[in-house]
Amino acid sequence: MKKFKHFVLGGIENKLFNLILITAIVLSAAFILLGLLENRMLTDVANEANEKQKNSINEITSETMTYVVEQSLSNTARLQANIYDDLFSELRDRVLLQRDYADKLLNHPENVPPHDYSFNSIENTDTKQTYVMLADGVELTEELDARIRLIANMSDMMLSLFDVNEDADSCYVALPEGVFLQADDLLASRFDENGNLRSYDPRTRPWYTQAAEAGDVIFTDIMSDAFTKDICITCAAPVYVNGELSAVVGSDLFLTSMQQEVEDAQAEGGFLCVVNRDGRVMFSPAADGPFKADVSEGAPTLFDAGNEGLSSFLYGVFGGNTKTERVTLSDGEYFITGAPIETVGWYLIGIYSVDASMASAATLREKYEEIQAEAAQTYQGESRRLGRLAIAIVVFLLAVCLAFAIILGKRIVKPLNTITRRIAELSETNQEFKMEDAYRTGDEIELLAQSFADISHKTVLYVEQVKAVTAEKERIGTELHMATQIQESMLPSIFPAYPERPEFDIYALMHPAKEVGGDFYDFFLIDDDHLCMVMADVSGKGVPGALFMMASKIIIQSCAMLGVKSPADILAKANEAICSNNRMGMFVTVWLGILEISSGKVRAANAGHEYPAIMRKGGQFELLRDKHGLVIGGMEEARYRAYELGLAPGDKLFLYTDGVAEATNAGQEMFGTERMLRALNTAPDAEPNTTLANVLDAVHDFVADAEQFDDITMMCVEYKGTAAGAKG
Repeated sequence: MKKFKHFVLGGIENKLFNLILITAIVLSAAFILLGLLENRMLTDVANEANEKQKNSINEITSETMTYVVEQSLSNTARLQANIYDDLFSELRDRVLLQRDYADKLLNHPENVPPHDYSFNSIENTDTKQTYVMLADGVELTEELDARIRLIANMSDMMLSLFDVNEDADSCYVALPEGVFLQADDLLASRFDENGNLRSYDPRTRPWYTQAAEAGDVIFTDIMSDAFTKDICITCAAPVYVNGELSAVVGSDLFLTSMQQEVEDAQAEGGFLCVVNRDGRVMFSPAADGPFKADVSEGAPTLFDAGNEGLSSFLYGVFGGNTKTERVTLSDGEYFITGAPIETVGWYLIGIYSVDASMASAATLREKYEEIQAEAAQTYQGESRRLGRLAIAIVVFLLAVCLAFAIILGKRIVKPLNTITRRIAELSETNQEFKMEDAYRTGDEIELLAQSFADISHKTVLYVEQVKAVTAEKERIGTELHMATQIQESMLPSIFPAYPERPEFDIYALMHPAKEVGGDFYDFFLIDDDHLCMVMADVSGKGVPGALFMMASKIIIQSCAMLGVKSPADILAKANEAICSNNRMGMFVTVWLGILEISSGKVRAANAGHEYPAIMRKGGQFELLRDKHGLVIGGMEEARYRAYELGLAPGDKLFLYTDGVAEATNAGQEMFGTERMLRALNTAPDAEPNTTLANVLDAVHDFVADAEQFDDITMMCVEYKGTAAGAKG
């Protein structure tokens, strides 16, 4: 041993000092190494958890956004197409009413007195009115004046129809002699600068020539109004007397508001456009590209764009496929869906950019990465600060570094192990990582735990929102199912309906096109000797049609049960009740008959409904072409004519709605009354329920996989006579 002043080299004190010094250095080094290892483990755990959460967010967000965009785009296109189709359907119904009225006038002139008419002057152009215009060279003879006075009886009706739709341009009727009777409020545009009424030859207009050639209701292409020059579409129908063209009725519909709606529907990344049956874009907000609107003659169609994906999509839409597809265009990939505007054969196309739909997902990913980068930067800064502090403590406080290292080690390791364990425990039932007191260390561990907790909470909230949306969709589906059950309960559905009455057998069914329908049938005993039968078709579909159907059914049954014996009076009373508060302008076609059970006599009236079919015993079914009155809800003062027919034992009466004859297959071909009669006559002597089953099977075989667009409702009654009752 050597002594150096007061310090003994090699002695116990030195060894103890050396031992303490070496122990302190080793422990300090171990502490530093432990800190480095813990830091590496923390970084790996954070990176692994971040990557898992980022991948999960990317996957869920992308799938959800794709589903939301596809559903939203499809629903928007379908709803908007239905709105437009209602406009054109109302236009067609308006023309059909004009045609029916004109047909009655021209085929039965002896029943109608002459009506005044006028060639109006420019002083009274501010009000709606009817007036007559003549083509150049037409001489107003006495015979022509009489024909004009005959059709002038349509004036009040055309003015009423003109008031129904604010987009309507006018209602009119044209004679082959060059006479034009019109109802509108645009008389000022018919005068020249000198105040003289312009000449007008309706026989040269497309609507006249196309209706005359087709022999049926037609829709023209988009054209300019002859006087106002506004874009419009015309619906027209010919009227024949003894097989000769006697008149053409028509009505215009301005398309300015429809064009503006389509242009205003443009949003970030998407828009709507209207395409006709040839693939030509009629309306679109696009300024260039294949979806630019161009209705000029010879303009290119979407098929001319040279895009196979777009052409394939269009063929699918024209064939009835309304699924949302992905199509690659010159400027990127797009979601595209289509919905038919059936009345005019047009289609509403919805386009939305895939990149735009994924913008929200990309923003979420960027925000997530930004938060992670900020958390990592904060963690690295805190880590360097703690490192410098640890080195300072080792240099200046070697005597306490061991205890400090142990305390600091426990402080770091324990919360990290807890964080790792909590992350491993996450599952479907325990989805959220939450802050605990163990993580509140006041350093980067607390920041990291807080970041985990914030991101986990946002993810859980997002999942809950998705669940809420799904639950809302299921709730709506449940309510529609309940509406279907309520509607079904309103109709007689227990068969045989009157097992104690062997004098007759009756059976009916209804297949709605949507969850709830607008058709309805009804039958009930007014008294012991009178059976009332009703077959009706409401103008609307879905929930609005169903509500109107229920109200109409109750009103008609109430009128019949209140002692009104005449079917014509029952329909008149029901019409007054419905018209008194018909704000939506809906209407219903009705065939109503009352069977006198003791005699087989049927008194009936028809309010614009389909012709019934009758089968005499031993014969076959054939149409009974009865006289039609105006639809219920069409005009408040409408009157109806009753007629009678007798049923002998074994005779049958078949009633139906237009959903049977107008059932359409994938080739847009209608089932028709001829096929219906063939189906009825496959077994004309069958029981009523078998008769209806035969017709329904024939319709299903004809339609195949095509979508059902209208309600199918049928009723069959067989009269067996009072002798059958006596036997019973």
